[in-house]
Amino acid sequence: MRTLIQRVTRASVKVDGEAVGRIDKGLLVLLGVAQDDTEADADYLADKIVGLRVFEDADGKMNLAVPEIGGAVLAVSQFTLYGDVRRGRRPSFDAAAKPEQARKLYEYFVEKIRAAGVPCETGRFQATMEVELVNDGPVTILIDSKKIF
Repeated sequence: MRTLIQRVTRASVKVDGEAVGRIDKGLLVLLGVAQDDTEADADYLADKIVGLRVFEDADGKMNLAVPEIGGAVLAVSQFTLYGDVRRGRRPSFDAAAKPEQARKLYEYFVEKIRAAGVPCETGRFQATMEVELVNDGPVTILIDSKKIF
């Protein structure tokens, strides 16, 4: 699984002009699922994201995680994180999971975040979405359950 995480002061996702998910201070998580991903990948990423210390403490150091600041997560499915552009100019999405598998792992990931006590809003799986955010910092981090960058 692959995530692009952005620390935000607010974020929202709309489908057909209707807001389906919205948070204030917290993390916007764009989540892509690969064909060979399992619940273990989702467990790893959920645990990593809940404990990710990217919020400033009283001394201005990134030392606090989303639960410590009373924040939330907005999780948006994003199969295009597996777009491969090494050949040609059109991305190949061959590594991305099929929708049935991706939906199952996306929903499992969301439940793991919620089970950790963090409010988690979502987009709508397989919908065309409009994501709006105010990136705080900016802080943007890429995490892959299988690769170290």
